[in-house]
Amino acid sequence: MSTLIVTLPTRAADAAGYRYVLTPDGRTIEREGHAPLALLPAAGRANGDLVAVVPVQRLSWHAMDLPKGTSIGSPRLRAVIDGLLEDRLLDETPQLHFAVAPGARAGAPVWVAVCDKAWLRDALKALDATRRPLVRVVPEFWPGSDEGVLHAIGEPEDALLVSTSAPSLRTLPLSNAGIALAQAAGALDDTTALVAEPAVASLAEQLLQRQASLRAPAQRALQAAQSPWDLLQFDLASSGRSRALKRLHGGWQAWLRAPQWRAVRWGAVALVAVNLVGINALAWKERTALAHKRDEVRSVLMQAFPGTRVVVDAPVQMEREVAALRQATGATSGGDLETILGALAPALVAGRTVAAMEYAAGELRLRGLELGEADLASLSGQLQGRGFSVRADGASLVVRPQALDGAAPGGNGGRP
Repeated sequence: MSTLIVTLPTRAADAAGYRYVLTPDGRTIEREGHAPLALLPAAGRANGDLVAVVPVQRLSWHAMDLPKGTSIGSPRLRAVIDGLLEDRLLDETPQLHFAVAPGARAGAPVWVAVCDKAWLRDALKALDATRRPLVRVVPEFWPGSDEGVLHAIGEPEDALLVSTSAPSLRTLPLSNAGIALAQAAGALDDTTALVAEPAVASLAEQLLQRQASLRAPAQRALQAAQSPWDLLQFDLASSGRSRALKRLHGGWQAWLRAPQWRAVRWGAVALVAVNLVGINALAWKERTALAHKRDEVRSVLMQAFPGTRVVVDAPVQMEREVAALRQATGATSGGDLETILGALAPALVAGRTVAAMEYAAGELRLRGLELGEADLASLSGQLQGRGFSVRADGASLVVRPQALDGAAPGGNGGRP
């Protein structure tokens, strides 16, 4: 998805004409020019993303050391910066907007960008009216952006020299006095390269007595848009959630359409397709195996009980047929009273008598035994090896087949 890069006007009177660059991939220029906000070109699908560039004249730069223990994401960071910079600034700190360098750490030197808050707020408000997702606000130049390079920018009547080399960013008039100041500050020597806009290239070469490399304002705006800086911080990031969503949307759209991510996109699609095919193949295999087992169970039922005409629930039907066969032949089952008593008699402590006995649905209740914990544990261990569970229920001792544990007392494991 293409991105629209708009350079904010240095003065409100310039707002009638915004310098813009339209780039399809962040590296090449598709269109450039000047236009009022209402006539800015649409950038890709859903108007694309918008990056605003703050001119170098609107920013000042200050190096400072954040105190140890300062949290970069803390709401108190603004108050800390206010206290550290209030003696260096001409304006009152509430009238200024601050932005901390990306990757700032407490206890280490950090750059802070400062500009007029009212000017920046009005500029962003005007851009919001275009209903384009503003993903970032970046500086035109920042400290260290071009080491060993001197930039000549502007128009012949208002030309500037910009040095971003350490230890600071300097903006000086493109004149003999400005050149002298640059030499005194160590920003200009025989190894310093000169990069100039076409409008002031001849003037810069004449004053500096060296060859200049040409760089159009559109190319500089494109380079600025790749900056790691984002000036939308503190109170100007009050809509942090929406701006984060816009930034996420912009990154997602770039990932979907940027040529450099094409191989990754195809790899992701292939990975998803392979997983979908594998999951469906595994599900088909499991369904086939389950259907085969059901057919085997039905076959066993039909072979064991040929009188079964319709198979609805083979395990339940087989259990009922076995119970009916056992009843017809008079054979006992594991839940019959005789079977439970036969297993219980050898395990009872000698001399203990039963006051009352109740049998229902495969469960035997005995009263009057009054077993202690040790006796109950011993009895439970003996009967467990024979397939029965034992538990105390108040004054009663309950014995039942382990096959019935967890089933409803009504019988047949809770099945109808």
